[in-house]
Amino acid sequence: MKYRSIAAPLLLPIVTFGIYSLVWSVKTKNEMNKYGTAIPTAWLLLVPIANIVWLWKYSVGVEVFTHRGLGRHAAFWLILLLGTIGPAIVQHEFNRKIAPAAVTVPVTV
Repeated sequence: MKYRSIAAPLLLPIVTFGIYSLVWSVKTKNEMNKYGTAIPTAWLLLVPIANIVWLWKYSVGVEVFTHRGLGRHAAFWLILLLGTIGPAIVQHEFNRKIAPAAVTVPVTV
C-alpha cells in the first residue's frame, strides 16, 4: 500500500468536485486486493444500492488489511456518513499499518 497524505482524501474531493473520492477508493481497493482482500469491482459504485453493498465489502477489506486496527463497522459508517472526513480517517489507519515499512530513518554515528 502506498503511503498517502491524509489531506488528499480530505481536501482534494472539494477541489475536484468529488472525482478524487472515486479515484482514492479505486486505488486503495486495488492495493488492498494485492494483499489478499476480496473487494469487488469499483464499477458497483455507480449503481444505486450496489454502491452500499460495495462500501460494506470495502469496509471488510479495510478491517482485514489493518488487522482489525479499524473495524468494518467503523470504516463503513465513517465513509458513509462523514463525507471527506471518513476516507481521511481510513487513510490515517492505512498509513499507521504501513508506517514501519515505509519510513526509514538513517542512523548516524
